[in-house]
Amino acid sequence: MQRLADSHAPEFLEIDITMPQAKLLYLLGASGELHMSALVQRLGVSLSTVSGLVDRVVDHGLATRREDPADRRQVLVGLTAAGTTFIDRFRELNARQMRELLEQLDETELDHLRTALTALTRAADATRKDPA
Repeated sequence: MQRLADSHAPEFLEIDITMPQAKLLYLLGASGELHMSALVQRLGVSLSTVSGLVDRVVDHGLATRREDPADRRQVLVGLTAAGTTFIDRFRELNARQMRELLEQLDETELDHLRTALTALTRAADATRKDPA
């Protein structure tokens, strides 16, 4: 992963947000609009930290913040169209990196990788079912 990161560092440096901001955007992209309290819980940081992160992504035009019509004391945060485009761009960069890596493998190596991924998927499924 380090070698991949090194080869694509210029593309990642073009992205003008921090890693915590990217985590916030990915969470919003995966979950949709969320209350600030849910963001605090899911990110595992304080309300003031989340508030600062939200301020910055809102300033970048990547997210919106609004009152919850059901409870005006609550604040909802969601992605803007630009935020969705940003997440899509980031995902495509990751997918392109993976395609470039997989293109270097021959059929035998790809078969081994498929077998390994199947085993990892099975293990992940078992872990989700067994809370211990």
